[in-house]
Amino acid sequence: MVRPEAPEDEPSSRPPRRPGIRLIAFLVVLVALAYAALQAVHALPHWLNPFSEQTKDRSGPAVLQSIQNISRYEAATGQFQVVVDLEKDARFLPSQVRGRRTLFVGTGSVDSYVDFSHLGNGAVVTDKNRTSVTIRLPHARLEKTNLDPKHSYVFAQERGLFDRIGDFFSSNPNQQQQLYQLAAQKIQDAAGASGLAARADENTKQMITNLLRALGFKNVTVTYATSP
Repeated sequence: MVRPEAPEDEPSSRPPRRPGIRLIAFLVVLVALAYAALQAVHALPHWLNPFSEQTKDRSGPAVLQSIQNISRYEAATGQFQVVVDLEKDARFLPSQVRGRRTLFVGTGSVDSYVDFSHLGNGAVVTDKNRTSVTIRLPHARLEKTNLDPKHSYVFAQERGLFDRIGDFFSSNPNQQQQLYQLAAQKIQDAAGASGLAARADENTKQMITNLLRALGFKNVTVTYATSP
């Protein structure tokens, strides 16, 4: 009895497997699970969250380093508020993966003062009868911005996936410091363009005039030594 020959193996029509696609899919699923786990941990109550922070103040007492005499008149103060829109993106990655955009509301004040410590000889001239006086003052200057941390805050923030994971495991003090510096600089620029120094000059002139008239001078003239 003759047995029929076994048919030859037919070539498979299925495409060859690509292990790279499985690896990429596995990594995507792993990142998604990690992100979901981080969100779940953040949703836990404070006492159940193993990654929650505890703040303990171990600072020592403040030590007085120096005392300086102040010889200036605070003539005006301006209150300012600015919204800082800071965006950082990766060059070759979409913002959903790597990137950060922060809206920061900065609130602060700028003082304008007149420094009397540099008044030299001849700054105050009176007549013989001591009824008229001429005083020469320096122009008002602007103090550095005093940013109010209680009323300065992050209004909104958009972060990519990698940035969220990084923020969970570590803080970024440089980011916060940059926001405060930008807000302070923008407020300082706004104060310089607001006419605050001119208002301080006028207030100082009025204060000096009222003071000297109360001392018995009938004619009071206030001039300025230099241009603002």
